[in-house]
Order: sequence, then C-alpha cells, then structure tokens
Amino acid sequence: MGGWFRKEINSADDLKGLKMRIPGLGGDVMAKLGASPVSIPGGQIYENLISGAIDATEWVGPWNDSYMKFYEAAKYYYYPGMHEPGSMLSVGMNKSWWEGLSSADQGIIRAAAAQENELMMAEYNAKSGSSLVKLIKEQGVKLRKFNDDVYDSFGEAAEEVFKEVRAHSELSNRIHESFAKVREEVGAWAKISDQAYVAQRNRVLGL
Repeated sequence: MGGWFRKEINSADDLKGLKMRIPGLGGDVMAKLGASPVSIPGGQIYENLISGAIDATEWVGPWNDSYMKFYEAAKYYYYPGMHEPGSMLSVGMNKSWWEGLSSADQGIIRAAAAQENELMMAEYNAKSGSSLVKLIKEQGVKLRKFNDDVYDSFGEAAEEVFKEVRAHSELSNRIHESFAKVREEVGAWAKISDQAYVAQRNRVLGL
C-alpha cells in the first residue's frame, strides 16, 4: 500500500512539505519530491500521526495497519505503493556455521525457509483482503488510488535515487543491473500471464 494520509494527494505538488514516516529508498524518493521523510520506530507512529507531528505514514498493508489504528488520524489510504511492491522473508547466518552443516541439514533449512515464505504470502493475501473490507465499511477509511501524475513523479524521482545508489559502489551497480534485467524479462511474462488473467477475470466477474 502507498500509505495513510491526513489529506488527499491529487498531484505531486501535494507532497511538498509533507512530513511522512517512510524510511529507506522510499524516503529518498519522497524527499526528491519535496516531502520530509521521517524515520521513527513503529511503536511511535500512531502518537505522531494523532498529534499531527507527521502528516502521513506507510506501514505494511491492511491486516497489520488495522491493528495500528492509523485510521483514527488519517482517513485516506492510498495505493499502489512504490516503495515496497512485495514482501519476501530472509534468513541470515554466519557463513562458517552454515558451511559446517551437513548437506541434509542445509536442505532442511532451505525447505523450511521456502515453506515459511510461501505461507506468509498466502496468509497476508487472505488476511489483508478481509481487513481492507472492515477498514472501509467499519472504520470509514477512504481508499484512494495515486493518479498517473503522482505515480509518474514517483518514477522520475526513483530514477534519480537509483542513479545515485548505482554511483555509490560497483556492487550497488551490479545488483541494480541484475535486477533490471530480470525485471524486464519477468515483467514481460507477467504482463501476458498473471496480469492479463487477473484483469480479464475481474472484468468478467465485475470485481
């Protein structure tokens, strides 16, 4: 999701001067558009939103966000997000410890990690769908979609941020180039597979 806002965002100009809790590269993109990204712990977001210390925040999605009660201070819930298009879990460990495991134990850990990631995605998709319905019908949340003007501005600002990140180090550049190649190839496939199917299914079912 794009986040919770205390006011409607109708153009990129509406982002100027906006104090938004959004860390990382997403915050860098917002800064390029004139917003003031703020990085505060999750447990402090609600009180800052209620007091007006911040004007907007991103978090996770309807399921998690509903428990945070952001809707009590910000009624506009925007989509799609540009900073975290999808969540994936990761597991880290000491390399020497990992290499000391048997191939069987390594296989068990890989299988368990893959299974947990799949279960997480399935659970979030299920819970977020029902939670969004409640947010809108019971909490009076106003679901809004970022228009093309705003999203185009996200894209332009993101390119500036990526350029700066790539110039930071050779590793950053290689990671970006690898990602961009896969994004182009997988994106082309998704366009005629999942995206085309979902668009037509929703059209036929009126969803």
